[in-house]
Amino acid sequence: MAIENPYYTHEFHGDYDLISLGEFALEEGGVIPDLNLAVATFGTLNEARDNAILVTTWYSGTHQIFRDVYIGPDRALNPDRYFIVVINQIGNGLSTSPHNAAGANAGIAMSRFPHVRIGDDVRAQERLLREHFGIETLQLVVGGSMGAQQTYEWMVRFPGRVKRAAPIAGTAQNTPHDFLYTKALVEAITSDPGFKGGEYSSNTDVVDGLKRHAGIWAVMGFSTEFWKQELWRGLEFESKEQFVEGFLEPYFTQMDPNDLLCMAWKWQRGDVARHTGGDLEAALGRNTAVARIMPINEDMFFPVRDHEAELELTPHATIRVIDDLLGHLALFGVSPTYIGQIDHHLQELLDTEV
Repeated sequence: MAIENPYYTHEFHGDYDLISLGEFALEEGGVIPDLNLAVATFGTLNEARDNAILVTTWYSGTHQIFRDVYIGPDRALNPDRYFIVVINQIGNGLSTSPHNAAGANAGIAMSRFPHVRIGDDVRAQERLLREHFGIETLQLVVGGSMGAQQTYEWMVRFPGRVKRAAPIAGTAQNTPHDFLYTKALVEAITSDPGFKGGEYSSNTDVVDGLKRHAGIWAVMGFSTEFWKQELWRGLEFESKEQFVEGFLEPYFTQMDPNDLLCMAWKWQRGDVARHTGGDLEAALGRNTAVARIMPINEDMFFPVRDHEAELELTPHATIRVIDDLLGHLALFGVSPTYIGQIDHHLQELLDTEV
């Protein structure tokens, strides 16, 4: 049965609406009886319904980080100009997820939650935008990491519906290295005796596994230069150990283990070439959106070279490399120079005629 977790509330994440899509069949054959997506909107949808931007979320993330860092009247994602819709991915703890599956969804709670694909997220997003808001065309789809995976899925699955696209620090086809990295994250959680095959009574039962999970992120989420140059001092920590214990561990230990595992499974299997019998070039060749591909130069598991390889296969795309010593977790926007680069490249894209 579903369990309570106070982290997944308005108190922590601010305003959002739960919008039901009803019964939703999944690509792997499972069914969510009543799929609810947590949606936060910023700005006003114009009469023509053609000023919409979709923002997709990453592993462990919610709309909150975008509200706090990426969206604002002084940002490229300007709610005074655009209607910005942030849709929390399935399984992220706010939308229908293993830990909160209750009512009609009680039969898929916790360890019984079905496998979800990146494509399921995107199909659900398209349906919600079209049926709930009457939005047929998007000015921009943008997301980081797993959000970039969803952005690529939009580019390939719905060509012509997306005018512009900006995948940040994420690839169209997950690499073997990423698969193994994510496998380590999964095993850190599931090896905790308190996990009990996914039938724990509280996330606190799995605190040791979640701490190990956080420790793996310390190794790969931040760059070698972040640790070598002791950049954690700029975040007001006095040692690397204190940073892990005071920043990363509290971030992950409040989350639900099954929710993290749900997202990890689809992250591992993100691959737009599923649409074309494994032919990545044919899949990316479907894209009609003007795209800015934005890797982070110190990213340890979505390196620039992987983005460059996909860039060569993607029509209408150019690359803009983000310079940030934090590595992948620069996405959190804690570096003062990070968001300025993102804004510059997104504004350039939004100003491009299509």
